[in-house]
Amino acid sequence: MHWLYLAIAIVSEVIATSALNATQGFTRWLPSLIVVVGYAAAFYFLSLTLRAIPLGIAYAVWSGVGVALIALIGWAVYQQPLDLPAMIGIGLIVAGVAVLNFFSKTLSH
Repeated sequence: MHWLYLAIAIVSEVIATSALNATQGFTRWLPSLIVVVGYAAAFYFLSLTLRAIPLGIAYAVWSGVGVALIALIGWAVYQQPLDLPAMIGIGLIVAGVAVLNFFSKTLSH
């Protein structure tokens, strides 16, 4: 269940961050509400995750996957270009998350 909580935390954070630009400095109420609720949900579900996954590992996965997803959303939705170094960096983030999940003795699988 803790991995599901972490996935919900990641998706909530990605939704909130994706809506952040649309708030126009928190002057638009609907995108602002999405941001506030999304981040609240992200931190709530991250806190539930910490019952079973160590803080450093959970945060590394949460932030790493979130960064990669936001970069891809920026590319796909906002037409923000990703050059080769950006793609390599995203790949390294994904590889780091994979190493934590598959090889770390810190996690209980």
